Amino acid sequence: MSPADDKVVGNGGRPRLRDLPNDSTTKILVVATLVCIVCAVLVSSAAVLLRPIQQRNALLQKQRDILTVAGLYDRTADLDQQFKQIEAHLVDLDTGMYSDDGDALQFDVASAVRDPNASSRIPTADDLAKIHRRAHQMPVYLVRKGTDIDTVILPIYGYGLWSTMYGYVALNSTGERVKAITFYDHGETPGLGAEIENLRWQALWAGKRTFDEQGKVALSVSKTRPAEGWADYHVDAISGATLTSVGVHNMIQYWLGEQGYGPYLSRLRDGGA
Repeated sequence: MSPADDKVVGNGGRPRLRDLPNDSTTKILVVATLVCIVCAVLVSSAAVLLRPIQQRNALLQKQRDILTVAGLYDRTADLDQQFKQIEAHLVDLDTGMYSDDGDALQFDVASAVRDPNASSRIPTADDLAKIHRRAHQMPVYLVRKGTDIDTVILPIYGYGLWSTMYGYVALNSTGERVKAITFYDHGETPGLGAEIENLRWQALWAGKRTFDEQGKVALSVSKTRPAEGWADYHVDAISGATLTSVGVHNMIQYWLGEQGYGPYLSRLRDGGA
């Protein structure tokens, strides 16, 4: 206790906080501690109270992104009503079969890959997308016309130049042609790699073919002009963003391939999904 603290005592010889001078060391430490406690309680309470709102907003954004890549989003209509057009499933990536183990719309890829029981390490030689671990199952979203599948929407992600890029690719009913692509989260360079968000570049993907006649992933992103007869399999790389473009190419190759949705897409082509 400082000399100033010794001058004012009460309560059996103990100093009373209100009677201590404002420059008292004891008073400063007590007040600072109380302020920290109050602030911590307020921040924690706000986080708890806001979590349901944040989760709801994240879900709405996911629904909006899926509807957009499916070509169904109407900003004037109720989002929940619109999303009733979407059929969500979880798919076992090894077998390509639908799984009932979880909620496809609520599925969190980041949480799944952190769980050793829900994911596995990808051998370096197979890790084209540079994601290190792969969840055992992933969501797929379907749009039907009547009872027939019209559009298949696949979540995809992979590493670019600076960041992991997250997006959706929409394919036709057999998975053999791209209908649309979108990216909703990344940290690529503004004006360069961030052009993966550019609608004009995304429009280049529409109608591109995904697999060659042998069923191998043939869709590519590169600066090199395709050989004759391969233009339908080619998307021009983004000017000035070589490594981001390579990342998108590798992401597509991985997720459409056997390590990704390949077994499921094979079932689609055979009419079994």
